[in-house]
Amino acid sequence: MNEETTGWQEFKKGLILENPLMVLMVGLCAVLAISTRVENGIFMGLSATFVLVFSNIIIASIRKWIPDQIRIPIFIVVIASFVTIVDLSLKAYFPPVYERLGVWIPLIVVNCIILARAEGYAYRNPVWHSFMDGLGMGAGYTVVLLVMSIIRELLGTGQIVLFDKTIISLGPFNPPAIFILFPGAFLTFACLVALLNRYKMRKKK
Repeated sequence: MNEETTGWQEFKKGLILENPLMVLMVGLCAVLAISTRVENGIFMGLSATFVLVFSNIIIASIRKWIPDQIRIPIFIVVIASFVTIVDLSLKAYFPPVYERLGVWIPLIVVNCIILARAEGYAYRNPVWHSFMDGLGMGAGYTVVLLVMSIIRELLGTGQIVLFDKTIISLGPFNPPAIFILFPGAFLTFACLVALLNRYKMRKKK
């Protein structure tokens, strides 16, 4: 099996088989909190993917020189460096999005997904595989976050707005506000997990 094929398998693993939200169920706090708007989902998904990919690359590149006793502090420093880049970039170029996402951007530093991939994968595997693992995990995270954001914003507000432009509108529709509240986040996530489990059961049969 060549390296390219293995890398593609790592990507698919993060996207589907070991999806960080739907299967591993880590990093849920931020997703449940900010998935009230599609715009939030896009920026949060891209931010987490950026940090995942580049922290995996750096950690995999220097893994042979990282002392085992201090690996966790080193991982956090690497991750925090890329989170700072994301934080300052959003603050400079997308102030409204930065204000809505608030504390959730700096908290990417302690996101279970990113630290777990650094410790559980990038520290033990070569750069290419770590890159594909980060990309797959980031894509899986972003896809689920976007699906939740679309459902919650559309059903909770009756429209989807991107950069102050209405992309989709349900017209004269009185939306149930529960979808943009925390109960709506749990309800939406539970329905997605139930659909995934049903699909898995049917595939086994």
